[in-house]
Formats: sequence, C-alpha cells, structure tokens
Amino acid sequence: MPRTTSYHRALIPFPVLCLVAATACWGAGTVVTKQVLDDVDPLPLLAVQLAASCVFLALMRLGSRARVRGIRRTSSASNWRLTALGVLNPGLAYALGLLGLSRITASMSVLLWAAEPVLIIVFAVAVLSEHVPLARAAALAVAVCGVVLVVYQPDASGDALGVLLTLGAVGACAMYTVLTRLLLLDDAAVGVVLVQQVAALLFAVTLAVGARLIPGQDWSLGSLDATTWFAAAGSGILYYGLAFWLFLAGLRHVPATFAGAFIPLTPVFGVAVAYLADERLNGRQWAGAVLVIGATAGAAIHQLLREAAELSKD
Repeated sequence: MPRTTSYHRALIPFPVLCLVAATACWGAGTVVTKQVLDDVDPLPLLAVQLAASCVFLALMRLGSRARVRGIRRTSSASNWRLTALGVLNPGLAYALGLLGLSRITASMSVLLWAAEPVLIIVFAVAVLSEHVPLARAAALAVAVCGVVLVVYQPDASGDALGVLLTLGAVGACAMYTVLTRLLLLDDAAVGVVLVQQVAALLFAVTLAVGARLIPGQDWSLGSLDATTWFAAAGSGILYYGLAFWLFLAGLRHVPATFAGAFIPLTPVFGVAVAYLADERLNGRQWAGAVLVIGATAGAAIHQLLREAAELSKD
C-alpha cells in the first residue's frame, strides 16, 4: 500500500499537483502529436519522441543533487521488472496508440482512451486488491460522462483495426499503472522513468527498423524540416518525459485507482490547448469540462479526507 505522508496538509497536496500536471502534459502533447503525424509515420515518430524524452530525463538526472537510487539498484529482481515495464508503456502501448491514431479520428481516439481509468480500477482490484470507495467510483463515472461530452463529435469514426489497436494501447497503459504501483516503492521518479523509457526506446527503434524492412513500408526522416523535428522532439519531451515523471511522482504516494481518477482531465487539457488555437468550445463541451473537473476534484477531496481521518485515529 502507498506510504502515509503529511502531504494532505498542504493547500494543494503534492501528489495532486503532480497528477494534474501530468494530465496537462498528456493533453497538450496529444494535440501536438496529432499534428506531427501528418508528416511523420507513427513508428519512427515514437522513436524520435522517446529519444528526445530520454535525453531530457538524462539531463534532469545529471542536474539533480540527489543520486537516483532506482538506477543504482537495477540488480534487484523487482527493479528489473520495473524497468521492463517501459517496454509495455510507453513502448508497446504508444506504438499501438500511434498506429491506431493514424487510422481513426482524434475524437474517436479520445473516446476510446476514456476507458483507461475504468480499466485501472478493474486491474487494481484484481492485482492489488485495492478497495475502491463508492464515492470514487461514482466520481469516475461522472468524469467519464464528462469526457464523452467534451470530445464527442458526430464525425468521430475509424476502421475496426484502428479501434482495436487503440483499445490494446488503453489496456496496456492501464496495466502499466497498476504494475508500476505494485513495484514502485521508494525509487526516485526521474530514475524510474528514465530506465523505463530507455527500454521503450530500444523497443521502438526495433519496431521502426523492422517496419522499414517490410515491403511497401518506405518511411524516411531525412526529408523532415526543422519545424517538424522540433515539434516531434518537443511533443516527446512533453508527452513522455514530463508527463510520465510527474505521473510516477504522484503515483508513489497514492493508490492506483486514485491516480487513475485524474486521467479524465487529459482530454479537457487537450481541448483547452485546441481552444488557444482558435478552436472554440460549444455549450456541451463546456458542460462536460465542468463535470470532469468537478468529479476529479471531488475524488481528490474524498481521498484526502479519508487519509486525514485515518491519521487522526493514530
């Protein structure tokens, strides 16, 4: 179970800040990634994004005063399994996700990703035996309804293969959250994310090179202009480096189901970024955004009150 800490005394607790910031990075990164996919094939794009993310995380680690214990203890079976989870996510998960996104509309993709927090609850109960309070489950149901209101478009569509690829990615991400919560003890988040994403990068490069050898798959990065390279690298740092670091920093202190309750905020931030690009929201989308934000805030407050009550009994 997560460690008991005094973070609930802060006005906005540290894990909550981390989880909200992670969803903001994922939301903004999704918008940028969708734009870059117009110019770059999914598999080489994933490799470029992860390479940029690994460089960013390595620089963060070098600049940190504290040595990352998660890197030092890679000899333990637990930590090797934690590292290997990088192949699952972001390796396999986002390879499937990008392939799926290239075959379906962005609206359909976000609708399918709304299932992730629900799957996290299912997996957390099965694997971690986590208790899910009724209030948290109800808040999550409201949040998922809000996501549908925010992202649903009448033209949301895609072929069956794109839907299946995306659902595979959603399931992999949900399982990653649960298994990481199972293995993540006191390891520093930067170190854990770095080794996971190095593993994911090796997996992504292998996939991209393998796809290049398949007849008819003729992707090339040589023709990309500087703007596209910058957008691809920037989206990788945002979506993988910052987002995963922040998410794991929050996940270290809270149950997996609580961390998963923040994921519905991702499309809200994505729509907000699109709003800044002059894509205006209609009344239904505003109502959905209010539902998601309200439900997420309710889940956070309920969790913090529970922890405060438990501490008061000690």
